[in-house]
Amino acid sequence: MELKRTVGIGYQDFEDLVRDETFYIDKTRFIKEWWESKDRVTLITRPRRFGKTLNMSMLNCFFSNKYENRGDLFDGLSIWDDEEYRKLQGTYPVIFLSFANIKASSFKAVNHEIGQVIKNLYGEYFFLMEEGFLKKGETAFFERILEADGLNESDISFSLYQLSMFLYQYYGKKVIILLDEYDTPMQEAYLQGYWEDMVQLIRGMLNSAFKTNPYLERAILTGITRVSKESIFSDLNNLNVVTTTSDEYADCFGFTEEEVFAAMDEYGYENKQEVKDWYDGFVFGKIPDIYNPWSIINFLAKGKYEPYWANTSENGLVNHLLQSGNRKLKNQLEDLIRGGTVTTRMDEQIVFSRLAGNAEAIWSLLVASGYLKILSYKGYGISRFYEIKLTNYEVMQMFQGMIREWFLHPDANYSEFVDALLAGNLRAMNRYMNDVALTTFSFFDTGNRPSGQTEPERF
Repeated sequence: MELKRTVGIGYQDFEDLVRDETFYIDKTRFIKEWWESKDRVTLITRPRRFGKTLNMSMLNCFFSNKYENRGDLFDGLSIWDDEEYRKLQGTYPVIFLSFANIKASSFKAVNHEIGQVIKNLYGEYFFLMEEGFLKKGETAFFERILEADGLNESDISFSLYQLSMFLYQYYGKKVIILLDEYDTPMQEAYLQGYWEDMVQLIRGMLNSAFKTNPYLERAILTGITRVSKESIFSDLNNLNVVTTTSDEYADCFGFTEEEVFAAMDEYGYENKQEVKDWYDGFVFGKIPDIYNPWSIINFLAKGKYEPYWANTSENGLVNHLLQSGNRKLKNQLEDLIRGGTVTTRMDEQIVFSRLAGNAEAIWSLLVASGYLKILSYKGYGISRFYEIKLTNYEVMQMFQGMIREWFLHPDANYSEFVDALLAGNLRAMNRYMNDVALTTFSFFDTGNRPSGQTEPERF
């Protein structure tokens, strides 16, 4: 009897995943689809933990000359069936960096954090200095990056451009740049109050790296949101933006239903409808029934139905916007949590400066983040209206927990929220929680539960 692959949780490095022979759903077709698109710069937005980092690591392992003659990493995967792509593996200088951990509370601190990412990146290419390859002025720039306690904004802005030039001169080949989670520092800047400074810094870096860079072959940026062109992409006219409503790469991030059910068969799980109720509901392009991979992997490993993905600890921006929203927004939130829908205008470009108090912008962010799904739409352009709904039962659990935390906070004053819920004729007002002396509510009807579930916990 063939042994099942171990389900490893938390793998984001493709080489580690292959080396450890852990469970993996083959997404290497993404390599071919992207390369044959011939797009110079591509921005791909997907919700968090949908395989963005793993796919970027996979691209790095495939194209980077650091992985020359490492075809063993792709042996048995679909991309390795194509002889032309076997010849392409390990043949490009690749610059791979991530902003996933850039979450500073001030602009000075974020400047330092980004500087550290750049410094670490340059450290990988220290051999350029050791071999005496760089000219005098280039050596001075390289040393300044490596030795500075904190980089100035000019050095940060030109760092990727300069490194591209160094690598092009050394290898005689243009570079591929992979920037993962580009928008994490943007979201933090909005929350912490240094948005305008952050915009200037990121705009300068993106412009020099992706528009005015003659040493660039191709580039991919990934993130959760499509930050508005006016904010940071105003100078980029060679950018192909792929969002959750785009048909490109629709099944390359997240698991399709066929993939999920095949995995359940491999590990002996039979309750497919219950898994579907909990973790299905995402729609990318024209492909429905996309499942959250983080939750599926955790379910395969543990065999328990839990809100693995939709935990409140990583939802600071969403929590802040909903918590501070007006009465109408909270009424609509209550409708959604009870299984209803909301009809609204939306714009896929997230304009952070308009988020506060703007329900349409907030719904757009929630759709981009994966917490809401689009059921249908009517109209065109700014007159288009979308019917939206919570994505699945797991997301309902997230919002239940989020609102519970609002009421449990010792300094919270939610009289307006209570009034809003009462004004909405909330049917399920329950009981007082004696331990916190706060009125609480159940936002769930029994009809919203997945099959076989007991009545949801009331709060």
